[in-house]
Amino acid sequence: MGRQKKTQKFSRKKMISSSDARLKEKDRVPTKKELKRKKERELKEGKITHHAQASSALFFQYNTQLGPPFHILVDTNFINFSIKNKIDVIQGMMDCLYAKCIPYITDCVMAELEKLGAKYRIALRIVKDPRFERLPCMHKGTYADDCLVNRVTQHKAYIVGTCDKDLQRRIRKIPGVPIMYLSQHKYTIERMPDAYGIPM
Repeated sequence: MGRQKKTQKFSRKKMISSSDARLKEKDRVPTKKELKRKKERELKEGKITHHAQASSALFFQYNTQLGPPFHILVDTNFINFSIKNKIDVIQGMMDCLYAKCIPYITDCVMAELEKLGAKYRIALRIVKDPRFERLPCMHKGTYADDCLVNRVTQHKAYIVGTCDKDLQRRIRKIPGVPIMYLSQHKYTIERMPDAYGIPM
């Protein structure tokens, strides 16, 4: 009797190597030689890395430009929530910070309030108070969140008044900018420097 040939039970699929030259540039994993060459080339060229310039208003995370009178950039929903909770905006801010406060309204926030229609006409009337300062917007569109984030990134002299969770999350990423919001029927401030003795 002859010997029986052994056959494989499972056929193995042949896979192409991830560093195969037949693959396209973007799909191919570079080999160790290629990575070494790339590193050497970068060292020769002296690759320059660009970093955003730190604001002169900041001393590490401490914002030196904040101080009475406080400048507060107000968002649309901050005014609407203030009306719902029956809080006088300027008086509420002064009770929170124990100092003079100047609320600022950008053109975008004004446009958003006007778009909301007759239901929010009280908010519009409050915003048109002469104690509220108007800030002109030079950009296109009327999306207030982007406008407030850009303004606060450029000038660190503002506190942002908002109840919008997404906007709060975006502002927390910017160092040295406090956030004012409503909790338990009064204004509360977050990330304020301790030197001013404000209750948290």
